Amino acid sequence: MTVNFDKPKYYTNRELSWLDFNDRVLEEARDKANPLLERVRFLGITQSNVDEFFMVRVASLSKLAAVNYAKPNASGLTVKDQLIAVNQKAHDQVVKQYSTLNRMLLPLLANLDIHLKEPSDLTMQQTRFIEKYFNDEISPALTPMAVDSSRPFPFIGNNTLNLALRLYKNGNKKDKRFATVQVPGIFPRTVRLPGADNDFILLEDIIKTYIGNLFVGYEVKESATYRVIRDMDLDVAEEDTSDLLKEVKQQLKRREHGSAVRLEVEAGITNALQQRLASLIKIDNYAVYNISGPIDLTFLSKWTKQIKGPADLNYPAFSSAKMAGVTADDDIFKTIRQHDVLLHHPYDSFSAVTELIRQAAYDDEVLAIKMTLYRVSANSPIVKYLGSAAQNGKQVTVLVEVKARFDEENNVHWAQQLEKMGCHVIYGLIGLKTHCKLTLIVRREPDGIRRYMHMGTGNYNDVTAHFYTDLGLMTTNTDMGIDASNIFNMLSGYSEPPYFHQLHMSPDGIREFIVTKIDQEITNAKAGQPAWIEMKMNSLSDSDMVAKLYEASHAGVHVKLIVRGICCLNVGIPDISDNIEVHSIVGRYLEHSRIYGFANAGDPQVYLSSADLMTRNLNRRVELLFPILQENLKQRVFDIFATLWHDNVKTRVLLPDRTFARVDRRGLEPLNAQADFMDQATVRNQAATVRPAQAKNAPRQFKPMLSPKNQPKSPIDRSPQ
Repeated sequence: MTVNFDKPKYYTNRELSWLDFNDRVLEEARDKANPLLERVRFLGITQSNVDEFFMVRVASLSKLAAVNYAKPNASGLTVKDQLIAVNQKAHDQVVKQYSTLNRMLLPLLANLDIHLKEPSDLTMQQTRFIEKYFNDEISPALTPMAVDSSRPFPFIGNNTLNLALRLYKNGNKKDKRFATVQVPGIFPRTVRLPGADNDFILLEDIIKTYIGNLFVGYEVKESATYRVIRDMDLDVAEEDTSDLLKEVKQQLKRREHGSAVRLEVEAGITNALQQRLASLIKIDNYAVYNISGPIDLTFLSKWTKQIKGPADLNYPAFSSAKMAGVTADDDIFKTIRQHDVLLHHPYDSFSAVTELIRQAAYDDEVLAIKMTLYRVSANSPIVKYLGSAAQNGKQVTVLVEVKARFDEENNVHWAQQLEKMGCHVIYGLIGLKTHCKLTLIVRREPDGIRRYMHMGTGNYNDVTAHFYTDLGLMTTNTDMGIDASNIFNMLSGYSEPPYFHQLHMSPDGIREFIVTKIDQEITNAKAGQPAWIEMKMNSLSDSDMVAKLYEASHAGVHVKLIVRGICCLNVGIPDISDNIEVHSIVGRYLEHSRIYGFANAGDPQVYLSSADLMTRNLNRRVELLFPILQENLKQRVFDIFATLWHDNVKTRVLLPDRTFARVDRRGLEPLNAQADFMDQATVRNQAATVRPAQAKNAPRQFKPMLSPKNQPKSPIDRSPQ
């Protein structure tokens, strides 16, 4: 009998699943085991997350609703259904965010004499300070905008903080007026007050206290803070432009005026003022949010940096381990010739990657460097080394993806700088985002030309590498080198190689390859051979891939999934997904690596990739999937997965009712995978500082043993108990 794996009831809506993920981040702000200021930062992260979610995902739904798009998605919801459901769930999340702030975090901070004060709570000294600060610095930067028959309501920029005001002309309460004032972004949001180490006040509260000074002859009857979130998705009509860079620049200007998708207003605002704002901004009532506290919690991260307090309010400092053979004191090319190198960031220092590019830039034998850049830091050392390489006469080709969301402006800047330094720059491909992370270095050696490669799951960004977990491979594998050359020929010119030896690319190859691997596991399971799948990714939302995993489960393949964010797959569906387990880890670091492992009838294979199992990654992006072939490195990847799988501190487990729950640790030793990896890195750092005379007595292996109760199985025996 044919089984239907596509029933809508088998799928969780993508957008609602994302909100569930953000709720798991919010749980970290409520977790008493986390240092207090880190909890405050997590709360700020939930805000920046939801802001981007509305700017892009909810904005996309709004555009589809505007053209009456009627087709339901895999979960059976129409666009209008999704908009209403998303906003309902987001409203609930706002209540939880501000309950966390007002009932948990602010009182805990107050116990440590850290205060975010109201104007009515200030001392006389502090009151005099904010009055002088307003008159001397803030007031000259304010621009009151009256709204009447001759002065229309001004455009309110995305993500700006504003005050809405109701005024009466003095002595005439029938002469009602309306005005708006933007809170300047050039001043700190939290202002340190005199008389105490950790007394602060919000900038908008200072302005509201003295806002009447801007309206001489009028009385301010009401002032309320508000903020608008707009559609910020970049819509580049690539097929219609011959100058992609110019088109991106133009779109960056246009998107600032996108339609409103969310309006936040201060709790206590009168209904009349709220309705007027909603009407002027043109937004549905279900997208208006009443906020019981400071609007826009993203200020919390900067505020924590202003606070003076004991060290235990933050995570303890951590230094990444520098891997032997790939430091500034080593010949990296010699190391990679001897063996492949696997890097696990941030536990292994990202300096190994920047050092590879630096040595290539100044090595006389290096002929060419080719690289893809998706997101780089504002002061990227890699970009500088690429420029130096070009100036040193090497052929340098860089694909800079100028359509990388919210990094477009930064990438346009770097693309232009690289061109000025003599690099050949490609601005992405028409209709596709280039999301793969690939470096190819061509070097002349005594035995001929050799290709060195770095491939990774994460961006070439030296800043985010400190708090994103990613895996990278350095290799001189000949087949991979030929494939990498063909990939760059495809990206920079006209080339369509008939096949790849070891690497797999989307939009045409990764989906097909993974489906083939899953099909093989299905065949093996039916034949009674070992059959399991282990995958780790950021998101799982492609409905065809979900259906294929259901098919594998139905055939008896045991499937373990670690999915940080969106997961449209459901567990515990009888005869459909009862062989699938899903974990999600949210902790100190953002889990970003992608791992795809297969039993392969007792000869396990594992692959790393830049791609999640999302439709956009498989169909509309240039992505890379590559194998780990060296046996000890293959085992290390499986060990990493096993440690993550057995985490019982930061893991949440997906339940059949579609909720995520913490692991029941009864009978288990606590295992925080990220902390475990940090401990291993610290031991390696300590070993590296041992004097040569002591080194001979140092242990050869620094991997801590897990408790027997938590001990992972070997990759050759991974069927669940």
